Amino acid sequence: MKYVFLICDDETDPPSMEEIAADPAHQAYDAELKRQGGNLGGARLRPVADATTVRVRGGETLVSDGPFAETKDFVGGIDIVECADLDEAITLAALHPYAGRGCIEVRPVWE
Repeated sequence: MKYVFLICDDETDPPSMEEIAADPAHQAYDAELKRQGGNLGGARLRPVADATTVRVRGGETLVSDGPFAETKDFVGGIDIVECADLDEAITLAALHPYAGRGCIEVRPVWE
């Protein structure tokens, strides 16, 4: 089954791409993804300051700068993984370094 990990963190103190690449916890997480063979893709997202939110209300398209919600933690990236079941997805999400900084929301994908 496919799952999307919504990687949430406080954007006021993000690590650089170099720090992420050098972090042993990130290296271990990446190695586990490769070992399982279940990594279907992923990406780090630009900051919420670069976001645009689109809504349609009463046939009118409303566009606003920034995120949908006011919150400390924002979705900063996604991983798309293939796991046997939710328990395996939870185990893998718990290995993600951001689970200790922010949170990982695990969402099953409709198939």
